Amino acid sequence: MSHEMNENVKKDVTRNWVSTSRFLFYLQVFCIVAFFLGGCYKLYQKRYKGKPDVEIQGSTKYTPEYK
Repeated sequence: MSHEMNENVKKDVTRNWVSTSRFLFYLQVFCIVAFFLGGCYKLYQKRYKGKPDVEIQGSTKYTPEYK
């Protein structure tokens, strides 16, 4: 019975600080990578799509064109 209790203590998260800290470290790394990739994807969606074709009045140009 003592052997079974030792196995349970090794598997218990509250008693084994090494496995707990390893789990929290990997969870933290996963969250940081997920936020980074999510931010990159959001920036990719909102990217600048190019110069729009805007018609400018002839009278407002550097060298105005009058009728």
